[in-house]
Amino acid sequence: MRPTRAGLWAALALGVAGVVAAPVLIVFANVFLPSNGAWSHLAATVLPGYVTNTLLLMIGVAAGAIVIGTGTAWLVTMCRFPGSRVFELALLLPLAMPAYIMAYAYTDFLQFVGPVQTTLREITGWGRGDYWFPDIQSLGGAIAILTLALYPYVYLLARTAFLEQSVCVLEVSRTLGRGPWAGFARVALPLARPAIAAGTALVLMEAVADFGTVQYFGVDTFTTGIYRTWFGMGNKVAAAQLASALMVFVLVALALERLSRGGARYHHTSQRYRPIAPARLHGAPAVFAWLACLAPFLCGFVIPVLIFVEMSLDGGDPFFGARFLGYAGNSLTLAGLGAALTVLAALVLAYGLRLAPSAATRISARVASLGYAIPGSVIAVGMLIPLARIDNTVDAFMRESFGVSTGLLLSGTIMALLFAYLVRFLAIALNAVESGLGRITPAMDEAARTLGAGAGAALRRVHAPMMRGTLLTAAILVFVDIMKELPATLIIRPFNFDTLAIRVYQLASDERLAQASTGALAIVAAGLLPVLILSAMIARARPGAK
Repeated sequence: MRPTRAGLWAALALGVAGVVAAPVLIVFANVFLPSNGAWSHLAATVLPGYVTNTLLLMIGVAAGAIVIGTGTAWLVTMCRFPGSRVFELALLLPLAMPAYIMAYAYTDFLQFVGPVQTTLREITGWGRGDYWFPDIQSLGGAIAILTLALYPYVYLLARTAFLEQSVCVLEVSRTLGRGPWAGFARVALPLARPAIAAGTALVLMEAVADFGTVQYFGVDTFTTGIYRTWFGMGNKVAAAQLASALMVFVLVALALERLSRGGARYHHTSQRYRPIAPARLHGAPAVFAWLACLAPFLCGFVIPVLIFVEMSLDGGDPFFGARFLGYAGNSLTLAGLGAALTVLAALVLAYGLRLAPSAATRISARVASLGYAIPGSVIAVGMLIPLARIDNTVDAFMRESFGVSTGLLLSGTIMALLFAYLVRFLAIALNAVESGLGRITPAMDEAARTLGAGAGAALRRVHAPMMRGTLLTAAILVFVDIMKELPATLIIRPFNFDTLAIRVYQLASDERLAQASTGALAIVAAGLLPVLILSAMIARARPGAK
């Protein structure tokens, strides 16, 4: 492409990255502003609890996700046992289940008047206070729920990494006297470590960004503290300072993983590839593998769905008619517009990086990916501070000049909410689009140039048609994530504009779980399609697969 055209696309990519990064930079900038004593008050009272709970949450969820995700990925990829083919897909299904919805289901299932404890008392004849039962609404319960909801991130990437490994490297380990388990621990696991680390990073980002689960369980973390400081204390600066401290947690966690690798590198040294023949398990090992794969699928998807189906049949949302369709319509509209906007921005950014792969464009792509590591509540704080100032400035000018109040032009609008979704989920679309562009040979660009097509024409007539499946997949993934997003929607949404996620949250907060079940099932149903697509993509990821 002509240098001027490539430069224009690079400048456009830098502009997109700058706009997307603005809320994050604004949050960090507030660290240096006075909070009128609010920060000192928080540090002396609740901040130690936020730090402790957030740290324990990160450690517990990361450890659980690594064990479940990596272990099940190895079993279904490298072993054959009854149901192993079914589990390849089934273990991904909890990805469609938002953590806060799972929390609502298990609260109803395990509470004192729930079916589990009621059955236990009927069998034993025990009464209140005669026995101990774990409290699901606790830090331990939050760790368990988030682990079940988030382990598919590790499973997804770990299984892909195991699929790409060749039997050659494992055969070498066996010639050195390593058995199958030693080969897994000393060869296969290190080779998959970058993928496992990437999945764990996603888990950590989602865990610290969670609001619905920890808020419902009454666990004080940075995310709930940000929300409480903003709405309870009315102190935006202190909320931004809490958000900055939370970002430090995320960055430190990612840095520690990289430091733990040191100078080690994990890659294949042979260009030969022979697919791995899965080992067939029999007897006790087969039973163990079956139970190990069944447990996370059962607890992370089947049980919550059955609980909500029963509650929905018994009661369900009383506004299931016209008003419920309004909630669903708002959710689908936001998700559709947000997905289209996010994929378009990702396409511009990725294409600019392809045409001008300079240090500036590479950095811009990484900066644009920061949004996924930021809770929706943090993004809301970073957006509403400048938007409120702009609204107040415009309103004051109009009052003085024309005696007219303009009110809120930007804050609490659909436009602001869509921009929040763009900041939050651009990384998901960008990864998919970059991957799709990477599979298109540069020869296509050269052919388009010789035929007189500019950069824009080549993207529209060559790259976009070849990436239709990738773009669709990216759009569906973002669509479902927006359907599940709660904190940003809760804070930024226009007045009296409710979505399915908001409706479920409000009903559950009022302890009306049976009524919340209808909306919960609708959200889960919307997440099943991308899970099926992801499963098909993984199956095709095996080298040599047709």
